[in-house]
Amino acid sequence: MKTAEIAQRYLDYFEKNGHTIVPSASLVTDDPALLFTVAGMVPFIPYLSGDVPAPYPRAADNQKCIRLNDIEEVGKTPRHGTFFQMLGNWSFGDYFKEGAIRYAWDLLTSSEADGGLGFDPEDLWVTVYEEDDEAHDLWLELTDLPEERIQRLGKDTNYWSTGLPGPAGPCSEIFFDRGPAYGVDGGPATDDDRYVEIWNLVFMQYEITNVRSKYDFDIVGELPNKNIDTGMGLERIAFIKQGVDNMYETDQVRPVLDRAVALSGRTYGANHDDDVRFRVVADHVRSSLMLMSDGVTPSNDGRGYILRRLMRRAIRSMRQLGVEGPTFAELFAASRDAMKDVYPEVEADYARISQYALAEEETFLRTLAAGSSILEDSVAQTKRDGGTALTGAEAFLLHDTYGFPIDLTLEIAEEAGLTVDRAAFDTLMQEQRARAKADARSRKRQLADTSVYREFRAKGETVFTGYTDLETESRVLGILVDGMAVDRASAGQIAEVILAETALYAESGGQVADKGVIVGPGYELEVLDVQKPVAGLISHTVEVTTGEVAVDQPATTVVDAVNRRAARQAHSATHLVHAALRDTLGKTATQAGSLNRAGYMRFDFTWGQSLSDETKSEIEEIANNAVRDNLEVTTRVLALDEAKSLGAMALFGEKYGDTVRMVDIGGPWSRELCAGTHVSTSAEVGLISLVGESSVGAANRRVEALVGLDAFRSLAAERAIVSQLTSTLKTPRDQLPARIAELTASLKAAEKKIASFEAKALGDRIPALAGSASSIGGHLVVAESLGAASSADDVRSLALQVRERLGAQSAVVALGAEIGGRAVVIVATNDAARAAGVKAGVLAKTAAAVLGGGGGGRDDVAQGGGTDASALSAALTAVKDALSA
Repeated sequence: MKTAEIAQRYLDYFEKNGHTIVPSASLVTDDPALLFTVAGMVPFIPYLSGDVPAPYPRAADNQKCIRLNDIEEVGKTPRHGTFFQMLGNWSFGDYFKEGAIRYAWDLLTSSEADGGLGFDPEDLWVTVYEEDDEAHDLWLELTDLPEERIQRLGKDTNYWSTGLPGPAGPCSEIFFDRGPAYGVDGGPATDDDRYVEIWNLVFMQYEITNVRSKYDFDIVGELPNKNIDTGMGLERIAFIKQGVDNMYETDQVRPVLDRAVALSGRTYGANHDDDVRFRVVADHVRSSLMLMSDGVTPSNDGRGYILRRLMRRAIRSMRQLGVEGPTFAELFAASRDAMKDVYPEVEADYARISQYALAEEETFLRTLAAGSSILEDSVAQTKRDGGTALTGAEAFLLHDTYGFPIDLTLEIAEEAGLTVDRAAFDTLMQEQRARAKADARSRKRQLADTSVYREFRAKGETVFTGYTDLETESRVLGILVDGMAVDRASAGQIAEVILAETALYAESGGQVADKGVIVGPGYELEVLDVQKPVAGLISHTVEVTTGEVAVDQPATTVVDAVNRRAARQAHSATHLVHAALRDTLGKTATQAGSLNRAGYMRFDFTWGQSLSDETKSEIEEIANNAVRDNLEVTTRVLALDEAKSLGAMALFGEKYGDTVRMVDIGGPWSRELCAGTHVSTSAEVGLISLVGESSVGAANRRVEALVGLDAFRSLAAERAIVSQLTSTLKTPRDQLPARIAELTASLKAAEKKIASFEAKALGDRIPALAGSASSIGGHLVVAESLGAASSADDVRSLALQVRERLGAQSAVVALGAEIGGRAVVIVATNDAARAAGVKAGVLAKTAAAVLGGGGGGRDDVAQGGGTDASALSAALTAVKDALSA
């Protein structure tokens, strides 16, 4: 049974039993405590917690998930994957334990001919929480399970909570017994791989507080509405139903594994270590494909870092399999073909996905080459110093800064006859992980308790009237001060105000929040921010400027009309620039983020190289031609599927409901899903002036533009500068570039001539400097200040020449100079001095400490410096003192 068929049977079954089928949410969650959708329940948390009323009493879905806490187990066990699909059925105050158990058993054990999954009841085991007699008795009553195949386990395995105050409850898990060939007898309590968990039924029954750990808390009482949250691992069901030994050999993953086998020329099943690597490649390529299909791009932080780590682990595994060249073109294509029937977006968007994948692979292959060079230098230096091991700090630098895998460092060091201080490396890694965990805990602690909004959201969604009105009368539903609900707020206080209706736009879709005021009888509030803390609710952060505002008072929201007009111009300009980019660069230049505020727009898009001046001018001209043509701007609210069928572009990673707002400018030329505010016709944008274009990561570019009056003012300022240059240089405007180029060339020639004179002057000082050498600690030492110098390179060159003039006797040269207001000291040692244990790097650090800066370098030549140029003489004295010690 194919994976897609299993999922469809599941959804069909629950749809027939009154469940609303909910499409999978994005892998990119808007939960600030999470980077990704890590479990099937994540999209339903607002409903399960009661913060937002559930739009349906019961639902079912197949949710895409990414989880990396078990990444080191990938390939080693039959069931651990970083990307997985979680089938779930949900009840929000509807059915409870009896219904959940009945549905699960019926679907699992009904014949395939009747639409079930056809499991033999004899192969199934169940666990329940040790104190949950109700669930235990229901399993006996509703199924054919004997007592001996129902096991009671503790909180560590059969009690669910988030680890935070809120809903919690016991759970019941269903296991499949793979048979004696896979492990010991004794059921799931043995924790043996023979028993595979396939379905978890969570009974959200209690409200907990005073949470001391995930399993140590106080139960307040039973929830008024008990919920059901279940999760069936699709990949686990698939490998059982397909008769293979693990999830990597199922129909959605095996094609990538087979392609990796073909590329490597090795045999799957012949070597355990190779098998693990093949599985890592198959898993990580699929996970990367799915992440990029949801808009994640490789980067050095956040979600992008996780994606980059997955891709680089796959590249490293292919290298360990003997393949050093690029492989992603074939591996990602294999994964696309395996996943496209269930997720057609991976094929529709494959041009963009493959662009990122191939760019990342090319970058990392270069990184491996560069890291190898750096490592080889470290190996050579260690050997010159007579060492036998690379330091943990060197290995960590390669890993952390250059992305160079530790196992490759170990391999290259071993080939060179060296070891690596692995203990020190592991300590540094642990410290880094501890910092990351502390940061995560800090973020978790800083999260607002969204339960404070629950009461307000229960009264309905905030009505936004700002598309048509700049003023709206409403009523104060609630006031929050420091996260606590209060009855009133007085002058000088900062508060959150919840209204039934508002004309003020809440920050979303790249558009910043409106400016404005909220006024009522005897009070005025300055609006500082407008946000959506939970879905459907708008909160206004305000400062009470006069009077006192109280719950249930009338309130009128007043939008700053000038600011809103400029923000509308900027947002519409973003759409025009997006369309112009696609006209110029092609359909793969898609949006990767944006920011719109009054007079300014920023637009990120997928593209792997900088734009030429000609291309930027073309984009700017197309966008401004659209302004000139006064194109009509229309908005429609329609079903998401209908909007997509009409060609509307969606922002990757953005969440959309069943109905969406589609904005057209000039019909289908610019057609996007967008909830922002816009002009009525394109001519209202006024003017678009591109002012910047830069890189924001691998295969991502950013354009910035000024819009409307801000664009005009910028161009007027440039015109004034041109006019001033024309007057000063007495050159016609059209000849300015040539005249400035001529002056620049003359200046460079003069600087070069001056540098030549200065170098000659320094060179003339070599005999005198060498002649000033004195004997200190058995070494010939030159320690002199040169005064002002043009560059550190000139001082370094002079130091090396003086060192050569001193001959073979142990010699040390330390020359100081003031360069651009900073003090620099160059130290050079010859072979005899180094043989005697004198290291230039150590002496440079000694000098730098006096100068108030830092320094270091190789044993033969090094540089130190600092901000205190007046201390140069003292720094050189410190070098001499160190040699005499």
